[in-house]
Amino acid sequence: MKITSVSASCHHIPVEVPHRTDPLWRDLACVYVDTDEGISGFGLTSVMSHFAVREYVVRVLGPFLLGKDPMNTERLWHEMFREFTLQATTGIITCAISAVDTALWDIKGKAMDTPIYRLLGGYADHVCVYATFGLLSYSREELASIGQSLVDAGFSMLKMVVGIDGGTNLKEDEARVRALRKAVGDNVHIMVDANKTFNRMQATELAGRLTPYNISWFEEPVEHNDVAALAELRGRTSIPIAAGQQEGMRWRHRDLIVANSIDISQTDVALVGGFSEAVKVAHFAQAYDLPVTTNGYNCPHVNMHFVGAMSNGWLVELHGLGEGLSRTVFLDPPAASDGVIALPEGPGLGMGINYEALSHYEDA
Repeated sequence: MKITSVSASCHHIPVEVPHRTDPLWRDLACVYVDTDEGISGFGLTSVMSHFAVREYVVRVLGPFLLGKDPMNTERLWHEMFREFTLQATTGIITCAISAVDTALWDIKGKAMDTPIYRLLGGYADHVCVYATFGLLSYSREELASIGQSLVDAGFSMLKMVVGIDGGTNLKEDEARVRALRKAVGDNVHIMVDANKTFNRMQATELAGRLTPYNISWFEEPVEHNDVAALAELRGRTSIPIAAGQQEGMRWRHRDLIVANSIDISQTDVALVGGFSEAVKVAHFAQAYDLPVTTNGYNCPHVNMHFVGAMSNGWLVELHGLGEGLSRTVFLDPPAASDGVIALPEGPGLGMGINYEALSHYEDA
């Protein structure tokens, strides 16, 4: 089998969110790989510079891949990495490789009539999920109301964002967490995500403030995912620390793990370098007895294959914005039931692509 064409497109997609009359908009870059045997693959990445990703795929990676065998996913990943990532730089190139690698695995799965999660390891045919819903723009009352509705819908793990007023209003952050805890009760897991907002002192103080509310993890609490600062914070709080979801390639994840700076290793197929790189992160985390979870801001219905494949795969994040992307991009993304998603048994990604919707929201 040989690759005959590689193309890419950009999209600007609206996502409806609770308690908001206007949608939030997400940018997406999609990759399409065709072969001489009529099998095609689909991949994606969601980044702010989606135009740059599209052009890099079309002008650089596409021509490089023409005529190569898409079944050789490991070889092609390393060829792209060696040729185009000077000194192992990450960013646009990593996102582009992520989308291409996903499309290659989609082709491999279709050629072998097997879903990707089975090709990668096939540890489980279902994944546990948690719901991320707590936008900073929500009031305390809205957080409580939406959180309770998610619990009523069968979710037992919820995540909200902290960092009100740029991280300067820790008292209000605490009050918002307290409001959610009061609404959902003591049996629901609550996680908080700072999106790398706080400095060391702020993160330490907020961890202390939140300890009474039984927080399941504090995600990306410090600026730049500073490894030393994360390790220091981890030594000062009983709240588990999670980080890594936006890091590109395995080496940054290695640094986070070896420094004992995290309790939970996070990654994202759409950002780390595709499935080929994500499994290396999971295997390294496994050697340190760490579970892996995923970033759901991009596309949870791609990441679910990765988590289902790994023995230390723990959770898939169902981010409201990422799930909205899935409902637009795919024709039949599986829904969560009582906090679990059954993985599709169709070949490759196992879901049809909604080309009509992608065409409608194409961003030229």
